[in-house]
Amino acid sequence: MKILILNGPNLNLVGTREKSVYGEKDFDSFLETLRDQNQEIDIDYYQSNLEGEIINKMHEVGFSFDGIIFNGGGYTHTSVAIADAIAAITTPVLEVHITNLYAREEYRHLSLTGKNCVGVITGLGLESYELAIRHFSRHL
Repeated sequence: MKILILNGPNLNLVGTREKSVYGEKDFDSFLETLRDQNQEIDIDYYQSNLEGEIINKMHEVGFSFDGIIFNGGGYTHTSVAIADAIAAITTPVLEVHITNLYAREEYRHLSLTGKNCVGVITGLGLESYELAIRHFSRHL
């Protein structure tokens, strides 16, 4: 099984930015642990702060990978283009968020991208990614 974790803007700063919100563990360390715990799964990783690069990556893997775990960061609430890219590909996308969107500012309560995903996991910290992998391993 081949899965892509695709992170959007500012998620490269997990572990250094707003530690009370996003935690202290950096994403690279977390990813290494995730790969060690799921050696039977080929986990690719891509992060970009640029909307077009995220769309290009979805187009690149969206017809050949088994699943995409997507954290769109701020683009979750603003990007019709990314929502359209998710709808256009055949690889299932599961949206994840480290924080609970519904416990944050009201504008974060809306996910434009989530409607085109197989599901949304929000507010469980980095464990959201682990649960997404578990979902794909059980349902693919």
